This record gives sequence, structure tokens and C-alpha cells, in this order.
Amino acid sequence: MLRPLTKELVELGERHLLECNAAFQERSLQLGIHWTFGCVFCSETMRRVVRQSKFRHVFGQAVKNDQCYDDIRVSRVTWDSSFCAVNPNFVAIIIEASGGGAFLVLPLHKTGRIDKSYPTVCGHTGPVLDIDWCPHNDQVIASGSEDCTVMVWQIPENGLTLPLTEPVVILEGHSKRVGIVAWHPTAHNVLLSAGCDNVIIIWNVGTGEPLINLDDMHQDMIYNVSWNRNGSLICTASKDKKIRVIDPRKQEIVAEKEKAHEGARPMRAIFLSDGNVFTTGFSRMSERQLALWNPKSMEEPIALHEMDTSNGVLLPFYDPDTNIIYLCGKGDSSIRYFEITDESPYVHYLNTFSSKEPQRGMGFMPKRGLDVNKCEIARFFKLHERKCEPIIMTVPRKSDLFQDDLYPDTAGPEASLEAEEWFDGKNADPILISLKHGYIPGKNRDLKVVKKNILDNKLAANKKSDLISAPKKAADTSNTQNEAKLDEILKELKSLKGTITHQDERISKLEQQMAKIAV
Repeated sequence: MLRPLTKELVELGERHLLECNAAFQERSLQLGIHWTFGCVFCSETMRRVVRQSKFRHVFGQAVKNDQCYDDIRVSRVTWDSSFCAVNPNFVAIIIEASGGGAFLVLPLHKTGRIDKSYPTVCGHTGPVLDIDWCPHNDQVIASGSEDCTVMVWQIPENGLTLPLTEPVVILEGHSKRVGIVAWHPTAHNVLLSAGCDNVIIIWNVGTGEPLINLDDMHQDMIYNVSWNRNGSLICTASKDKKIRVIDPRKQEIVAEKEKAHEGARPMRAIFLSDGNVFTTGFSRMSERQLALWNPKSMEEPIALHEMDTSNGVLLPFYDPDTNIIYLCGKGDSSIRYFEITDESPYVHYLNTFSSKEPQRGMGFMPKRGLDVNKCEIARFFKLHERKCEPIIMTVPRKSDLFQDDLYPDTAGPEASLEAEEWFDGKNADPILISLKHGYIPGKNRDLKVVKKNILDNKLAANKKSDLISAPKKAADTSNTQNEAKLDEILKELKSLKGTITHQDERISKLEQQMAKIAV
């Protein structure tokens, strides 16, 4: 007689499936075999245990070679960012560049071999460490660099025809390299940057001003920063092994967890749409872990799972519409995906997409850039050493009709707030759009930066005029002094000439007297 399925048994089965499948995938890849399950318990008994989900059979597939982006010199910088950012129009990739930092921006249709002379975005004087597309303008991208600056660029509508060296605005405020840039999800022209000076700055890009400076909350390197869904809070993972939830406008820490993961290797923390925080990290025994936390009570995690002993940092990519998290390990050759629910064990393993080549970085397409006619629920842009390979995740469906359950209304490109409104304390959820008839891009407005502080400019102008007039006064004074000295010298010269003339007369008289005596 079969035992009734309790929550404990379901949790045990899920955990076994996670551990077994991860180990077996790795071994099967070594043998050149591509099976989903390698355990008899998983393949037979787990049919009774594993919860049903429409996403369990998500099918991952790499595109054909002619749809890849080839001959790209992907950056070799030792920094744990994704090195790639995508939107419905462009894919941006950080590349190796001599004498500074650069990244490629390619229209999505520009597949095949990329010529070495293809124009780049190349205004930084140090290597580029992170890039992020603006969610409210598909032609605007921000970049952080080792040269301690953040630059914001406007990409031409049809892509680059010449190298782009002049950013729309340069944001200067960090004293060390800037490794993280992240746009606000709902407010227009609000950008966050974090540097190796352990400082987080939130900028109003429209004026080029740093309006919030969080410089006393982190005592060690910041590994990553994530906004929550409406942009009212941020969460951070740091080298001091702490997860922090911060209210940036009040400049206070709302919640904090020490030793969220006890291992020494880098952690990641992201907000989920329900306000919980999902983290990846390492145990004391160097096993990779994932965990789920409630910021209102962070003493213990809602869920904690150990995965494997690989040493690559797990980069989490989250889809709030389906509540699926995709984990891409740097140096791994697989993408694992999990569904987050309200039922124990809360983080449910779904499946693994595996390939032979390890990934050096990964880009994640926003939902509005997917093909709904093919039931595509995610698209990744996997960076190899010399190419970028799109990977498409689909849910198999027999019907050709629009699948409402796969595509609830998703965040559109329209901002809910202006920067000034957000800085004044307002919050707003993303403005949602339907994908039923596909995403039709609208006209992007140009990014215009209007420098404020006119009074400061006037003061600077007055100072400049004072500086210009001051040398004139000095010159006038020096001229008067020189004329007085010249008069003195002339008088002295005249006196000397008179003395010489007198002496000449005296000498001639003496000579005459001598001549008379001699006669």
C-alpha cells in the first residue's frame, strides 16, 4: 500500500530530484549523453511526488549557427557581471579593447560574423565592467567602468555606423571603479550605480546630478544591487556576507541578514515580485546554495537548497510574470530553472538546459521582446569566448492561439513616474501592456540632459570675469611702478653724464697745466 503524499515527502522528493539531476547532468555531459533524469527514483517514483506545473516541460533550444553573433572578442575582465544586455532592438556585449573600454551594440537582426572594424561605443578610458539598457527607452544604455565614471549613451535608431565616443552625460562621483549600474524600474531617468568604494549613488540622469549618496552602509565590496518591483527599495549582497534591504530615499537599512551564505565566494540577491528576496551563494563547504528570504523576518530563510560543488558564481534572472528564476553559473554549461510558489518547499526545481560550451556571460531579454506566437517564455544570449548564442525557452502547446496563462500583462516601456516625483517620495507600479497581438515598439524620445544650478553658473561666470579683470588691475599697477623706476634711472643717468662731463673738463685743464710746466 502506498504512503499518502505529505508535504514532507514532497519536499524530500524535490530535494532529491534537485541534487540527483544536477549531478547526473554533469556526468551525462562528460559522456556526451543528454538525458533529463538519471535516477530510477526520479524517473518513476517521482511521478507521484513532483507537483504538476505548466512550466515543467519548458523546452530550451539553441538557435542555428547562422543566427548567432560570431567573431566577437568577449571581455576577459575578472568581474562577475553578465557582460551582456539585451532589449527588443539591440544586444550589447562588453568586449576586449586596447587603450580603454568598449562595448558592441548590435541590432538583433545583425547576425553572422561581426567584422572587426564594426563601430563600438568607446568613450571610457578603462575597461567597461557593467552595462544596462534603460527600461523606458530602447536606445539609451548606461555603462560603468574601471575609470570610476558612469556614462549614459544614446544609440541611433538603426544602430551604429561610426564609433560612438561622446556620451549624452558623464556621471562622476565614485572614487574607485564602478562595477554595477541599474536603472529604476518605474521612474524615468533614475539610475543607480555602485562602485568598489562601497558607495551607492542614485542619479537624476536628466540633470546629471547625484541626488542620493549611500556611503556609510557597506563596509566591504558590493557584489550586486537589485530594485524591487515598484522601485521603492533596493537589496544588496556584499563581501561581508550580509544581505541588506535598504530604503534609499530615507537612507536607512530596513532589514539585514548576516552570513546569509557562509562561504567566501560572491553572493547575489534579487527582489521577487511579492517582496521576498532570492539569494545565491556558497556554503562553508563551498557548495552552491540558493535561498528565499522574507525581509520582515530574516532570522531563518523560507527555503534553503544546496546544489553542487562548482565554483562559478550563480547569476539569477527573474521573470515576474511566471515567477520563474533561471540560474546561470559563470563557467557552467547549463541553465537551471525554478518556480517560486507559496507551497512548500517554495523553490521548486523545474529542469536544466545543458550544452557543451561554458558561458562567460548571459543576457536576458525583457518579456516584450519575445515571440508569443511560438510560446517563447524566455530568451537568453549566451556569451562564449568568441561568439554570442541566443537560447530560446518555449512551453510546448498544440494550439496556435494566444496563450493567456503564459503571457499575463507585462511591464511596458512607459515610465510610471518622472525622476522628480520619485525623489519627492512617490511610488508607482510598472505600467502593464498586453502581448496578445505582439509588442509594437513606439517612438523613443531622445535623452536630453539639462544642467541645473543656474545661480552656480552665474557665480562661476562672475568669478571668471573677476579673474579676467584682476590681471588687468595688476598690470596697471605694475606699469606705474615701472615708469617710476624708469624716471629714477634716467635721472641717475643724467647725473652720471654731468659728472663725466665735469671730470673731462677737469682732466683737459690738468693736461694743459702739465704741458706748460714741461715747456
